[in-house]
Amino acid sequence: MTTYKKAGVLGATGSVGQRFILLLANHPQFKLHAIGASKRSAGKKYIDACTWKQTDLMPSNVEDLIVSECTYDSFKDCDVVFSGLDADVAGDVEKSFVDNGLVVISNAKNYRRDENVPLIVPIANSEHLQMIENRLKNNPDTKGYQICISNCSTAGLVAPLKPLVDKFGPLQFVSTTTLQAISGAGFSPGVSGIDVLDNIVPYISGEEDKIEWEAKKILGSLNNDATQFILDDELKVSAQCNRVAVSDGHTECVSFKFKNQPAPSLDEIKTCLRDYICEAKLLNCHSAPEHAIHVLEQLDRPQPRLDRNRDSGYGVSVGRIRPDPIFDYKMVILSHNTIIGAAGSGVLIAELLLAKNLI
Repeated sequence: MTTYKKAGVLGATGSVGQRFILLLANHPQFKLHAIGASKRSAGKKYIDACTWKQTDLMPSNVEDLIVSECTYDSFKDCDVVFSGLDADVAGDVEKSFVDNGLVVISNAKNYRRDENVPLIVPIANSEHLQMIENRLKNNPDTKGYQICISNCSTAGLVAPLKPLVDKFGPLQFVSTTTLQAISGAGFSPGVSGIDVLDNIVPYISGEEDKIEWEAKKILGSLNNDATQFILDDELKVSAQCNRVAVSDGHTECVSFKFKNQPAPSLDEIKTCLRDYICEAKLLNCHSAPEHAIHVLEQLDRPQPRLDRNRDSGYGVSVGRIRPDPIFDYKMVILSHNTIIGAAGSGVLIAELLLAKNLI
């Protein structure tokens, strides 16, 4: 008989919450135990409380789940809670859950900069989970802890950069221009069709600052006893963010320069990315991509419609890798913003925690 871990989802009726529901509904290791949303949705069946916006149909086994308020009592029996709450309400709710001994994996921005909270892209920096391993080992009575999922565009950016940093040393400069899908804005209020159709919106509130800071934490390291994050403060990251009329899939045009010179050759860069195997794959995690990084040689790839679902959205596509006349190299990156950039990252993080016996 299969033994499941009990999972809860906060913000279950929202865009990210729906993706959590979709990924967890038939998961072989996690069983949906509790789903939470606002007071106006509490007490309703999920199918009645939720305006379903996913391209896949709502799984039949979640339709009759009863929505609860996002309080500890409704989730106290969960082994792990996934939060798709908006930032304006996530902070206090998530803190109360952690303080009461629950494991919270959050897509909200509130605690990403907290010095005690790992900021994880599971196909890139899963080694940062050592902080949680050591904390639980040194404090056996500790039960609750939190892990944050990165910003969606940060995830796509760092996924191919991290193996390059690990092999060739730190980066000095990174410049990225993003072309971000409308699903990244959610649907309440989201971005209106009249604003984005036949148009590009060259501003996404708070997005550039998130990328420029979060990359330093993810591409940084832990101290020797894994109790403190060491940000890569010497790394300079510049981001320009644009909303475009694409349903799913964030594209980024990235240029980067290594601190150590001379830089590796183009063949060395491509080989490093092709050969990279993420820890989740090595641990046989259910959702781990066969190839975390797909190196594409076609001149006009990657493209969102053609490449966003590689490895079920957990793989990141990289193309047009070539020398840069100002930096060392430039390339185009594509990632599925609601899977590896949001809810999918949360689920894969939970699978890593389970593989490491941390839940």
